[in-house]
This record gives sequence, C-alpha cells and structure tokens, in this order.
Amino acid sequence: MRVVAQRVKSASVKVNNNLISSITNGLLLLVCVGKDDSSEDISYLVNKIANCRIFNDAQDKMNLNVQQINGEILSVSQFTLYADIKHGNRPSFNKYLADVNKAKNYWKDFNQQLSQLVTVKEGIFGADMKVELINDGPVTIIFDSKEFL
Repeated sequence: MRVVAQRVKSASVKVNNNLISSITNGLLLLVCVGKDDSSEDISYLVNKIANCRIFNDAQDKMNLNVQQINGEILSVSQFTLYADIKHGNRPSFNKYLADVNKAKNYWKDFNQQLSQLVTVKEGIFGADMKVELINDGPVTIIFDSKEFL
C-alpha cells in the first residue's frame, strides 16, 4: 500500500463540480492499494500515519501528530501512485490491485481503521475528482508499506 500524505491548511474534493468532502488543518492522503497488499499493510500504515509527528509544536518543531492537533484527514483513492515508467514513456499500472471491488474494500477498511483515531473524510473511489489544497509547509511524506513490512 502506498500513501502520499500532504500536510494541509485545507483540502477539498469535488466531483462534477459538486463538493464531496472538505477538511481544514490536517492531512490530505492519496492512497493506492497494491496487488500484494493485505490487512497487515492497512494496519501498519494506519498506525504509522496517525502517529507520524509532522505538525509543529509551540517551539515550531515537528513534534505533533494529526491526532494531537485535532486535525482531520481527507482520503482520496489514486491508483496512479503505482505507475511504472521504467520502460518507455507511457506509465504501466501492473503493481496496483486491479480488482476494483477488492481495492475499494481495502481503501474503505483503511479509512475505517483510521477513523477510529482521527476524523476521516473521503473522496469517491474511482471517480474523476478535482482535488484542491493549500499546502502547509509544504510537508509531503511518502508511506509505502512494502518498504517497512
């Protein structure tokens, strides 16, 4: 499982010009389920993301996690995070979980587990979304469960 986390002042998702979800002060997560992922990958990344200290404390040091700042998370599915451009210039996507229903369920499980720790709002799985954000920092962290498990 691969997640790109961006620290944001605000973020929102629209589909067909309709606002689907929005947050203030927290994390925008772009989430991709890999073809070899399991519930272990989900649990690991939920814990890692919820506890990652990337928010500033009173001394302006990155020392607080999203829970400690009462932040929110906006989770957006994005299969292109597993794009492979090693051969040629057109990306191939053979590393993401191609079973759409299974990938959606994994993404939902990830969001549900995360929502036990912090407020989570979602985009729409598989939709053509317009994502707007105001970066804070910017601070961007790439989490890949296969690098840790």
